[in-house]
Amino acid sequence: MCGIAGIVDSRLDRTVDELLIREMCRAIHHRGPDDGGLWCEGGVGIGMTRLSIIDVAGGHQPIFNEDGSVAVVFNGEIYNHDDIRRDLEDRGHRFRTRVDSETIVHLYEEYDRDCVDHLRGMFAFAVWDSRKRKLFIARDRLGIKPLHYTSNNGRLIFSSEIKSILSVPGVARAASADALVAYMAYGYVPAPLTMFEGISKLPAGHWLEFADGEVAVEPYWDVEYRPDHSRSEEETVDGVLEILDEAVRMRLMSEVPLGAFLSGGTDSSVVVGLMARHMTSPVKTFSIGFDFDRYSELGYARKVAEHFKTEHHEHIVTPDVLGLVGRLIDQFDEPFSDSSAIPTYYVSELARERVTVALSGDGGDELFAGYSRFFDDSHVRMATRVPVALRKALLEPLTRAFPADARGIDYMRDAVGTRDEQYVRRITGGVSSIYRQVFSGRTVAAVESTDPLRFVRPYLDHMAAGNVLSRRQYVDTKMYLCDDILTKVDRTSMLVSLEARVPILDHKVVEFAATIPAAMHTRGSGMKHVLKKAAERLMPSAMVNRPKMGFGIPLGEWIQTDWAELADDLVLGPRSSERGNLNPEFVQRVMAEHRRGRRDNGTMIWRLMVLELWYRSKLEGETLALA
Repeated sequence: MCGIAGIVDSRLDRTVDELLIREMCRAIHHRGPDDGGLWCEGGVGIGMTRLSIIDVAGGHQPIFNEDGSVAVVFNGEIYNHDDIRRDLEDRGHRFRTRVDSETIVHLYEEYDRDCVDHLRGMFAFAVWDSRKRKLFIARDRLGIKPLHYTSNNGRLIFSSEIKSILSVPGVARAASADALVAYMAYGYVPAPLTMFEGISKLPAGHWLEFADGEVAVEPYWDVEYRPDHSRSEEETVDGVLEILDEAVRMRLMSEVPLGAFLSGGTDSSVVVGLMARHMTSPVKTFSIGFDFDRYSELGYARKVAEHFKTEHHEHIVTPDVLGLVGRLIDQFDEPFSDSSAIPTYYVSELARERVTVALSGDGGDELFAGYSRFFDDSHVRMATRVPVALRKALLEPLTRAFPADARGIDYMRDAVGTRDEQYVRRITGGVSSIYRQVFSGRTVAAVESTDPLRFVRPYLDHMAAGNVLSRRQYVDTKMYLCDDILTKVDRTSMLVSLEARVPILDHKVVEFAATIPAAMHTRGSGMKHVLKKAAERLMPSAMVNRPKMGFGIPLGEWIQTDWAELADDLVLGPRSSERGNLNPEFVQRVMAEHRRGRRDNGTMIWRLMVLELWYRSKLEGETLALA
């Protein structure tokens, strides 16, 4: 695992200062503390920091082709690199190392931009082709590994993390109003936006070419939902287990110690169970819990660990985590309010004490229909029997007439609008139906539209012909999975120099899951039926069919108690109010409802707290000392 960075200037009379590349790499040293390398020539400079996993001694980057005309810096793992190597050697390519990154150089020589079609793994890489004077960048299909860039005046700057780009003199630190709207709705900033105006994320499954001062970005892969009704349930479960087994086995490739995150839920338990099949020593497993029983899954994790005879390790997270919050704000570079980043950091830190690589169970809910938001509640199903126009005419005036915290108002808002609008309301925590109340007039004037639905609309339109479940799975895969879940895992694990691998998101698994009919996903227990049936082949049914729990923290309780003073300062204090981005009435109501116990607004308050901390840290340069 690594961090990559670089600058390419199309103006031939310009040179890239080696010190700039060193500084960019220094900013992401945590991603790869074992090794580093850079190469500068004329208007090109590329560099990397390396966490050594494969060919520890020989995998120094950048890596070049035989004549030195093509160079690569690479972040990730290519799990089929041995097969690729054999094929390329048969075609006459000569390799100097055993490291997987060298296969990318020769694949690019052989196939140019189509090289990405041959890769199975997680990756973000940059290839400099000196003959064509072209930079080629690609990001893996699901977005497991990050890539950011900015371009102006004939120069492109790229890196694994935004902080590295910001270390380059002349790169502006200005907040994006569009990104602010997205963040307040979703709690993260979806690609291609970043919170910094002028800096973009390369979307998952896309490549970028930079030549003659021009940037071209194109998709090279997408998941297609084509249900296969010819397979029986048993055949489908067989297929899921077989392809997951292969994905897990491939991700055991390592020359350093390896383990797994274990929550006790179906997804991580399946991964651990499949690891146990192939490892000759006990799997090292790592779990996080809380003093609040309704948030802690440690009991479930212990049962799974006992069943698979793992070497199990645990850690209890307490409210005394504020010292960590400042580090996370700095690490994420953007406001990111998924509070599960805190336990994810701690489980990564716990794992790093004993291993360098950890497998996780992320992706199971998106692929196998494990979220309740994929399915309409009974009152929503009843409401959709009434024409949309009539519902809007009857109910919208009432939602505006009643107080914002009136009992039953959420049900009324759920019943208004199309099924797409109802779904977006659920994934935005209700912000999509009150967005005009959230933002100040200044913010509304600064963006084309403050309607959060616009960020989801392209994905819904793309899936217009799909069924309700597949359309929602597609949205979650493109947005929430990539820009929330995988961002969280990458940043927290990399902060402690741990490589996290996600076998459920092997693109072959994703493509197979997309062929499962919607009715099969929801059979029996109601959600994630196929994956649960696969899990029952590995462990007792009682371990599989237990209540689902999230991976959050007791936000509401902590904001009421241990974090109360900090929350007041960040959300209601003068510095926040003077920014003028949000409607003060909205902010005050959210806090008042929570204080009175009228409604648990912990998630929204945390979102507001993180936003203010981001402004202070990233735009005002303040060192956050919260403990």
